[in-house]
Amino acid sequence: MHRPASIVFVVLTALACITLVWCLRMGWTEAAAAAKFVASTGFLATAVSAGALRHGFGRIVFAGLLLSMAGDMFLVGHGRRYFLLGLASFLLAHIAYTTAFILHGQQRRDALVAALPVMVVAVGVLAWLQPHLEPPIALPVQVYVAAISLMVITAFGARGAGASRLIVIGAVLFFVSDIAVAMHRIVAPDFPAYLWGLPLYYSGQLCLALGASHSSSQ
Repeated sequence: MHRPASIVFVVLTALACITLVWCLRMGWTEAAAAAKFVASTGFLATAVSAGALRHGFGRIVFAGLLLSMAGDMFLVGHGRRYFLLGLASFLLAHIAYTTAFILHGQQRRDALVAALPVMVVAVGVLAWLQPHLEPPIALPVQVYVAAISLMVITAFGARGAGASRLIVIGAVLFFVSDIAVAMHRIVAPDFPAYLWGLPLYYSGQLCLALGASHSSSQ
């Protein structure tokens, strides 16, 4: 059972996410930035209130959440510079998550079973993005896709070793939400991908925040 405060912060994050999507649709840039700050602060508060800081596993996941929030704020800006800064922040976040999952412990069989489908999807995503990638961002995007793929694989391994299933759900949702970011920032389709990407992203971060409160080493 999660603490009442955690539920309050989950609801706050969800409401802020809905507000963020609405503000983006309406073109209210400053209001959208404020809503994003509240939503991202919400998943940090969720992790703290759920008890993530009580053990090493949770503290490293929390570091990933902090880096994710930094990435969120960078992506408020426009242009290649802010995109690359956001990409770097999220890359470090995935490294933090992966580190936490590995240190938690890995069930090798679960990680190997997850590896094949994750790699197939990752290769497919890169093939889809390749025609839209200019040289300055091509390598960073390729490295990022590799990092988030490893994060998902190690999340399955950690689940097999006793981590909360929320860790796997959060990792997968984060992975899928990043496809929306790629669509919005790189491919730029007519349909606004953030309509589904942002709800998946914040749902994923909330799952990671809540899952971080559980550790087999507690």
